[in-house]
Amino acid sequence: HYASRMVRCYAHRPRSIHALFNAALARGVDREALSSPAGRLSYGELDRQAGRLAAWWQARGVKQGDRVVLMVSNRLGFVIAFLASQRLGAISVPVSIRESADGLAFILQQCNARALVLDTALAERLPVASEAADSPETASARATSAASAAGLLVLKTEDLEALAADVTQPVLKQPAAVQEEDVACLLYTSGTTGRPKGAMLTHFGIVHSCMHYQQLMGLGDDERSILAVPASHVTGLVAMITTMWHVGGALTLMPEFKAAAFLELASRERITHTMLVPAMYALCLLQPQFASTDLSNWRIGSYGGAPMPQATIEALARTVPGLTLMNAYGATETSSPATLMPQGKQAMHLDSVGQPLPCVDIVVVDDDGVEVAPGETGELMIAGPCVVPGYWDNPEATAREFIGGYWKSGDLGSKDAEGFVRIFDRKKDMINRGGYKIWSVEVENTLAGFPGVIEAAAIGVPCPVLGERVHAFVHTTQPAPDPQALRAWCAERLADYKVPEVIGLRDEPLPRNANGKLMKRTMRAWQA
Repeated sequence: HYASRMVRCYAHRPRSIHALFNAALARGVDREALSSPAGRLSYGELDRQAGRLAAWWQARGVKQGDRVVLMVSNRLGFVIAFLASQRLGAISVPVSIRESADGLAFILQQCNARALVLDTALAERLPVASEAADSPETASARATSAASAAGLLVLKTEDLEALAADVTQPVLKQPAAVQEEDVACLLYTSGTTGRPKGAMLTHFGIVHSCMHYQQLMGLGDDERSILAVPASHVTGLVAMITTMWHVGGALTLMPEFKAAAFLELASRERITHTMLVPAMYALCLLQPQFASTDLSNWRIGSYGGAPMPQATIEALARTVPGLTLMNAYGATETSSPATLMPQGKQAMHLDSVGQPLPCVDIVVVDDDGVEVAPGETGELMIAGPCVVPGYWDNPEATAREFIGGYWKSGDLGSKDAEGFVRIFDRKKDMINRGGYKIWSVEVENTLAGFPGVIEAAAIGVPCPVLGERVHAFVHTTQPAPDPQALRAWCAERLADYKVPEVIGLRDEPLPRNANGKLMKRTMRAWQA
């Protein structure tokens, strides 16, 4: 595959994202596909609405291989537009609604976009919006007009949804004939340093990710899930939207995560599955109504990236005994998961993100690229059908970050003899205090176990004597805990050199970029 890679694959697999959807459609056109505050859509109605939008785009020159940018929140229009672009064989380019005007302009130019869908409230972020304006409406109108004149077909989400629901519109029924190694989506990486890179997710890679989720989570055709993370992120797009298509499940769209609203939705919609970040579970546990909410249908609770504090795991086990927690690790470049915790193994491997997926290979290497022994620390390199072939129109970055079919993750970790993977830190975030290596993740997870701490970040700040010292920031509930109590908590659980010397309390969420990653560069500037 991809000209030179030898990878383990599922022998029997769908050949495109649209084939995943068609399989769900074949299970029953009246089965529920989506629900949102705006209403519910069956698979049959979603099929028709996407077909109308695809026909509208096709009539205006959008064709196979064109890039269609989606700057849309978690609403029906996102899923409709994504499916419509896949029906045309176009390349979907989801963009976070938190992206700046400058960031959007870069992405539109870098991928040479043909069409753009965006929420009306975001219209002022069109590249030319800053040039005009005696009112936001005037700026939006001029920006849209200028973008169209430049060859970019702009459609606001509300107009898209109205068009898709219009039964008088023609419907494009036949999907384009794509090859499974064709690029299906471009997802721009976070760009915490420098400009973001457009990872080229293929049909081949996304299909394998969906099949991995189905197999290891034991997903059936009656799943009900909630999309509470951004649809534009690889987790929302692959772990939630396309995986639910693969199993023919129903997906509830949550425009913005609020713990109380999530619990009410989870109970009312009888959810069986979802994927959240650890802080979201912690916020749910803080709700007074958590223990009395009926979550008896909730069977699979996945979470990404870092181990969850043991206190959170124990509290969930007491309150939702039927819930199986499954830690996962992956990235945009791996089309979502690279590892997943086997069911029933979480309690025995609290510090692990699971084992490599059936078709994934992970090796741990030293600075010279030589594989280290089991249990030793090094950089994780990941291969498999879900690993993207590279970055869009960026051969330099592709050559730098991919070698021999492996993606250089930039994550420091280990893999033991049983294959359980542990993640310690980003290479660039490791703290070196007087020659002692400190993994910021270990400090952060220790802080997260303190009552009232919602999330934490540990950073290294320059020190003329030791090189770096450990500082931390924590987002807490009110009343805020005493920083000295937090330091004492860490001192009981960490080696003395790992204990943060300064802990800053925040009553608002810690800064994250458009892809949801902690912006430690910003926090380091707070210390300057």
